[in-house]
Amino acid sequence: MATLWGSKVFSYRGLLSRISRTVPASGLDLRSLCPCQGETALCRQTSYPWWNAAERPFSHGGGSVVEQQTLNSIAKNIQEQQYKRVVVMAGAGISTPSGIPDFRSPDSGLYDNLQKYNLPYAEAIFEINFFHHNPKPFFALAKELYPGNYLPNSAHYFVRLLHEKGLLRRMYTQNIDGLERLAGIPPDLLVEAHGTFATASCTVCRRKYEGEELRPDLMSGVIPKCPTYLLIVMGTSLKVEPFASLAGAVRGSVPRLLINRDLVGPFALRNRRQCDAVLLGDVVSGIQILVDALGWTQELDALMAGATKKTETKTTEE
Repeated sequence: MATLWGSKVFSYRGLLSRISRTVPASGLDLRSLCPCQGETALCRQTSYPWWNAAERPFSHGGGSVVEQQTLNSIAKNIQEQQYKRVVVMAGAGISTPSGIPDFRSPDSGLYDNLQKYNLPYAEAIFEINFFHHNPKPFFALAKELYPGNYLPNSAHYFVRLLHEKGLLRRMYTQNIDGLERLAGIPPDLLVEAHGTFATASCTVCRRKYEGEELRPDLMSGVIPKCPTYLLIVMGTSLKVEPFASLAGAVRGSVPRLLINRDLVGPFALRNRRQCDAVLLGDVVSGIQILVDALGWTQELDALMAGATKKTETKTTEE
């Protein structure tokens, strides 16, 4: 059965494409993104797509200098509705006050405390190839981070307040802890860049699941499995390509059943997958054994009898 992986709902390319739609072809017009009160002339444009806030205050053609923004000036412009569409970008730092460790802080960071999972390197716990090889570390960590173990803090509720005042345009978050949703920020305003526990998808058949469907398994330490996918191989030598490669193309978590006269293809390997099953012998006899085990014998007999009757009727008419 295929393993479930937290949904990946966003790509950075998508973020950049959204932003690029607001940027004129000639360069970034800073006035459109951070208007300064009383200024009507265009802000200085550089060859860089982003203004470096660490640089000196910028000037424009007349030689006058635009004053550096401060927290107070930002707050005043929000109060006076100079900023009517606010976009928030947030990382792990807004969740550390809730007790969730960030990733890269020395000693206390998540990456410095993953030794118990026996990873080849810390980042492997979030890499899909390693997940396919060994999903246990990811789900063990997911159990620790699962929503409900921690509560939102003032940073999350501040963003909720922006929404209630009609100012929040979008929140991009790197966090997978779900505290934004728990704080009441509408999901349609969230772009959860690194995934979310709210939904999951099968890594093979792509079937989507609600996060709550997986909670019982996750909390009990059981790796969630997708029950919707099975490969049955029968009556083939698996020698003709590209057809033959299909049997080995499915993930290692997908059960495979071979009903065949001989062991063939990946089923003939010395180290067969644990989720493989083999029934050797005559194919028709093997199918009958499977049908009997399923309790479908009468249905199969009726189906075949109906087909035989149609054939006889057609022959008689001819």
